[in-house]
Amino acid sequence: MKKIGLTLGVGLLGGIIPLAAYLSFMQPKPIEQNQEAQSNRVLMEESSNHVRTVNNISEAGYVDFRDASKNTINSVVHVKTVVVQKARVHDPIAEFFYGPQSREFKGEASGSGVIISNDGYIVTNNHVVENASEIKITLNDNTTYKAEVVGTDPSTDIALLKVEGTNFTSIPVGNSDRVEIGEWVLAVGNPFNLTSTVTAGIVSAKGRNINILRDKYNPERNIIPIESFIQTDAAVNPGNSGGALVNSKGELIGINTAIASNTGSYTGYSFAVPVNLVKKVVNDLMEYGMVQRGYLGVSIRNITTDLMKSENLSSQKGVYVGGLTDKGAAKSAGIKEGDVILKIDETAVNSVAELQEYIGKKRPGDQVTVHLKRSGIPKEIVVTLKDLNGDTKLISKAEVNKKSALGATFEDLTAKEKKELKIESGVKIERLDFGKFKSRGFYEGIVITKVNNKPIQSAEELVNILNNSKDGVLLEVIHKDGNKDYVGFGL
Repeated sequence: MKKIGLTLGVGLLGGIIPLAAYLSFMQPKPIEQNQEAQSNRVLMEESSNHVRTVNNISEAGYVDFRDASKNTINSVVHVKTVVVQKARVHDPIAEFFYGPQSREFKGEASGSGVIISNDGYIVTNNHVVENASEIKITLNDNTTYKAEVVGTDPSTDIALLKVEGTNFTSIPVGNSDRVEIGEWVLAVGNPFNLTSTVTAGIVSAKGRNINILRDKYNPERNIIPIESFIQTDAAVNPGNSGGALVNSKGELIGINTAIASNTGSYTGYSFAVPVNLVKKVVNDLMEYGMVQRGYLGVSIRNITTDLMKSENLSSQKGVYVGGLTDKGAAKSAGIKEGDVILKIDETAVNSVAELQEYIGKKRPGDQVTVHLKRSGIPKEIVVTLKDLNGDTKLISKAEVNKKSALGATFEDLTAKEKKELKIESGVKIERLDFGKFKSRGFYEGIVITKVNNKPIQSAEELVNILNNSKDGVLLEVIHKDGNKDYVGFGL
């Protein structure tokens, strides 16, 4: 299991079984959805039971989780992935005759997932299916299915899978905004490759930012980590990644993602992505094949005692605006450095995580009302959210598909890149998800210069050839180290 050090040591939960001694790994193409996408948006709507009730109490007077367990274990699945990676093999004799040599190595990883629709949509963590070339789903009754990746969101560590079939047992969905500290919860998953396992605990905190996704930060790929976890003391272990956090009524309120541990196994606290944030990600992936994320365009800080004193602030409520993004939404609307944001719409924000979670549910073009104080004076500013490029329009699935094929998203090379590689044409793999390119050992950044000995001038040209070729193709590629290679595969 991959571990990232914090004060306690925080680790993602996906279990990993390497099959090559020196190969370690813990990083899928949007599937075309039709009108099914629109109809399935109701999958992640809140359960019709809006009335808060006291936790179920047994006749003996104890909290009773029997019904909640029965209603959820058949909605939680085991996720098994196969990862293929290429590694260079040093063989002086072979290299003399045939050039640089490489070999494919396979490994396996595992985690959990949650069925959210009767027709086979499943939510899991991005790090569970990251780099996967093959994904298999096992239900609680041991039935196995092959899964495809609809889309992923590294910013929240959420991925959406699809298996073919009907009459799957979907989980009822709750409202994470109404979860309270001290509330009883269940963690349902497949730790240690067991069938569905249930553990109980309470909500210890909300809006936790533990910086476990910080290494995913990549604005060029629209990846700005959003962490506002529900923290619980329900026992979770490796293999729980992507499993369900449910309330005592059996409603999904979060997707289990990480643990705080010195050992790699559960020692006290676990963290789940709130289901209201998951809903937004899932609906975007279904409708667009990618997440449409709006940004406020501010650099913000939690207000500590030291910051309050140094900036002469009257209290520690709210979050402090330390900077603004050029062409960003906040700057365009008139928010200034030094402002203290107290509320967005009617939701109070007293931490970076709380603000990120609220804005993370919005799309470019959405309007929010920012309640703030400037030099102690209250103000309300209406802000139209933008994407990272400063635009308010949404990107259609058709636009995405113009540059995507077989699990890869391609990008035209810049004049500078062509000059550095000493080539006149070619495209690079900008993003690599589940599909044929990943299964053949391709990676992000590799350059494709020719298809069937024909120079490629643009990403759209390459996609058109790949989508319309009935036979196999031979690709001429240039690796990051400058070496040229030829790869052929059937379509």
